[in-house]
Amino acid sequence: MRSTPWIAAAGAALVALVLSTVLFARVPPAHAAVGLHISGTNIVEAGGQTFTMRGVNHPHVWYTNQTSSFAAVKALGANTVRVVLGSGKRWGPSSDVANVISLCKQNRLICVLEVHDTTGYGEDGAAATLDEAVNYWISQKSALTGQENHVVINIGNEPIGNTNAAQWTSATTAAIQKMRTNGFQHLLMVDGPNWGQDWQYVMRDNAQTILNADTQHNTVLSIHMYAVFNTAASITDYLNRFRTNGWPLVIGEFGWRFGASEVDHETLLSEAVSRGLGYLGWSWSGNTDPILDMAANFDPAQLTTWGQRIFNGANGIKATAKEAAVYGGATPTVTPTVTPTPTPTPAGSCKVAYTMNTWNTGFTGNLTITNTGASAVNGWRLAFTLPGGQTITNGWGASYSPASGQVTAVNAAWNGGLAPGAATTVGFQATHTGNTAKPASFTLNGAACQVA
Repeated sequence: MRSTPWIAAAGAALVALVLSTVLFARVPPAHAAVGLHISGTNIVEAGGQTFTMRGVNHPHVWYTNQTSSFAAVKALGANTVRVVLGSGKRWGPSSDVANVISLCKQNRLICVLEVHDTTGYGEDGAAATLDEAVNYWISQKSALTGQENHVVINIGNEPIGNTNAAQWTSATTAAIQKMRTNGFQHLLMVDGPNWGQDWQYVMRDNAQTILNADTQHNTVLSIHMYAVFNTAASITDYLNRFRTNGWPLVIGEFGWRFGASEVDHETLLSEAVSRGLGYLGWSWSGNTDPILDMAANFDPAQLTTWGQRIFNGANGIKATAKEAAVYGGATPTVTPTVTPTPTPTPAGSCKVAYTMNTWNTGFTGNLTITNTGASAVNGWRLAFTLPGGQTITNGWGASYSPASGQVTAVNAAWNGGLAPGAATTVGFQATHTGNTAKPASFTLNGAACQVA
């Protein structure tokens, strides 16, 4: 049957309307970024500025009274703090999330919040599941909503141990989807299995699956680097896989090479800086094994060897951190490396305290140099003789030459000026062949120093 013109026109209009409705229904609305979010491999802020994490982990759930730590790590140059919280399964529950966020904001720090109870699930019988961690975040949603510019939610710390690490993929997928279903719009961070170190490469090989699970495409993967990553090759190979595939990654935890089998932190730091990767060192203070403390007794005036390296090293926090744009975006002040002509130092106007931390074939030496004179020191050279068999392999806070015998340490650009009464701490890592004696004497700019 042939249609009359008006029927045909009406029919065409109806078909067009139906097609339009179907087409629009099939095209999901573009998700407007809320706060911190992923763009390619980068973390960016709401205004589009790239943000690279430079910070430390703080064990808040076990030391809730150490709230001055937020100001301390900021003063040392950090732009981020990863805060340990408890869901109540093993620690906590941390019911002070709003206050923690307030402390971060007061101190102009991006706040990465993590539930620690999930650590080693499947291998540690006391650990919480990722689903239980999500339930905790849901219970704290009122404190978190609206803080997307300032807060990253690290769903669960090291959520799977070494037993059945393959379960990580489905558990992480479900956790991300549950967070989104419950309305969280924050940047999410997910740790790898194998106690965070992903040595079976489950996260590496399933990264795209995890990223695809997030309907908001706003998840960053996090690797923890300790003894598994004790060579430069192991670090660069792992990081290369993520760069090649265009996957966003941060180094959410790492320690330092206090022994030959520990993480090659110098390579880690230099590679992170050259690649623009964020890093968060473990940890500020309060460790059962204090060798991983950056500050003894939570005191920023008592930086340890590890603290000096991560804050004051060439690729450390002070030299490479940039404050988040939401707080003003201050850039680090890095003075060009210029070695000034040392000012003469009168005899008896300096003091050197030298401490050692030794192990089988190596040690670290820390030198605290104090100007005990009446005049300021503008540039310094500290000379001392290493006992036989001791050889410096790397150092921080100064340049050291030669590596053995009669050594001269020359100040860095940032610590060459010492006012009367002022002190600076530098140090080095070295090997030994059994002789762990200390240098007998020190001279500063040619003048003998008191040995503390």
